[in-house]
Amino acid sequence: MDKKQQIKKVADWRLWAHLLAMVMVVLLLCLGVKFGLDIYTRHGEEVEVPDIVNMDYDKAMMLLDEYGLKISVADSGYNKKLPADCILAQAPSATVRVKAGRVIYVTVNSTSSPTVTIPDIIDNSSLREAEAKLAAMGFKMLPPKRIVGEKDWVYGIISRGRRVGTGDRVTTDAPLTLIVGSGGYEDENVSFSDDYGDEPVDAGSAVIEEEIVVPELDGVMGTSEIEKE
Repeated sequence: MDKKQQIKKVADWRLWAHLLAMVMVVLLLCLGVKFGLDIYTRHGEEVEVPDIVNMDYDKAMMLLDEYGLKISVADSGYNKKLPADCILAQAPSATVRVKAGRVIYVTVNSTSSPTVTIPDIIDNSSLREAEAKLAAMGFKMLPPKRIVGEKDWVYGIISRGRRVGTGDRVTTDAPLTLIVGSGGYEDENVSFSDDYGDEPVDAGSAVIEEEIVVPELDGVMGTSEIEKE
C-alpha cells in the first residue's frame, strides 16, 4: 500500500465517524454510572438523626420512619428506673447527619435485671480479690461477715439470705455478702440458708475446730474448781 492510499484511508470520514461513536459510547457509559450511583446511594440527601434515647421502641421506630431512617436492636441493657423496651442508647447519636435509609442501632432496656454466673472465688481467693472481681461484674457488695478461719480468706457467699456457689446465676440487683475468715473471732448471728433446705446454716461451720474435753479424774481438780481458786 503506497502513501497516497494510506492517507486516503486515514482521511476517510467513516473511520472518524466510528471513532467518534466509540468515544460517545464511553462518555455515555461513564455518565450513566455516575448518575446511577448517585441515585442508588442518594448522594447529597442527608437527614439529621433525631434523639430517641429514653423513648419507647415502637415510638422511636415510627419517628425514624418519618425521617426515612431504619432501626435495629444491637444490644439490651437494664435500668430499673426506666420502663421496659425503652431506648437506652443509639448509634449514630442525635444531631448527626446521615444519608436517608441509614440504620440506627439501639440498645433496648430489658424487662428484668441480668443474671451473672458466680465465679470460682469461694475458698480460692482473698477478700480484696473477690470484691474486685464481683464489683467488676456489676454486683453490689455488702460489708463482709467474719467467721473463724484464715484472715480475709473467702469461705462463702450469701445472696438475699441464701448461700450461693460457683456457677450459680444471680441477679445483679441482689447485693452479695462475703463470708471471710477473721483470723480468730466470729461475728454474731452469721447465718444463711442452705441451697437445698430452709433451715439456717451456721456460717461458722465452714471451719470446724477440735473440741478439747478435760476428763474428770478422782483426786484431780476439774477446770471449774481451778477457776474458783
